[in-house]
Amino acid sequence: MEEYDQLIASRRQIGGQSARVRVLAQRAKQAAQLLDDLEALIAAHRAGCPGHTRPAPADRPEDGTTPKPPSEDVPGRCLCGDVESLLRAHRDTVS
Repeated sequence: MEEYDQLIASRRQIGGQSARVRVLAQRAKQAAQLLDDLEALIAAHRAGCPGHTRPAPADRPEDGTTPKPPSEDVPGRCLCGDVESLLRAHRDTVS
């Protein structure tokens, strides 16, 4: 009987963990969709953005760290380009 009770308790624990994994998987899918939507929005905006007169700088420094935000006085830079670079850098670290 004691072994049966342990099996039931284990089954409940596994069920709870399974539910948490499903929630985390759904959140990961939502986050990935948000990133896809942001990339599409930035790509659509990029064509008419005056800040894209120069090529964007490298996504990441050579040491693999997250790039520092650019100073505001750098000509040819805009927020959408910076966000795009950050999205690309973080996608590269996850994949």
